[in-house]
Amino acid sequence: MTFSLVLMGLTIHVLVWEKLPDWGTWFTKLVARLPAPLAYLYSAWHCPYCFGFWIALALQLLTGVYTLPELAALAETFGLAGTIMAMSLDALVTALLIMVGSLALKALALPAIKGFELTQTFKAGMSQAQSTQEQQHDNA
Repeated sequence: MTFSLVLMGLTIHVLVWEKLPDWGTWFTKLVARLPAPLAYLYSAWHCPYCFGFWIALALQLLTGVYTLPELAALAETFGLAGTIMAMSLDALVTALLIMVGSLALKALALPAIKGFELTQTFKAGMSQAQSTQEQQHDNA
């Protein structure tokens, strides 16, 4: 099993649905100007599993890499029908792994964000306490 397609697909998913919308208004404006069918695909493919399937197919065509290289034997055995079956099955597996990866990243993000917020609150409290001590020392 190789994770190349999974990592590429997950990276593209994170970029397009979680990062680009936060990088200013240009991306949101771009999506709003898309033709209706493309705008629908953008909203429909927000699901990491749905997106994962289609991006896996596209990446397979571009790279020739399979998540399960054993499926390539189907193409040799059954010709074109085997290639279609192999690519479809591999895309389903890749999509599942992309979805699991997306869920894992979100599960890890919550404690990380909470820890960051607590650290910032602690630092702000320490800074205020230090300022108060300096003022009391200056007044004395």
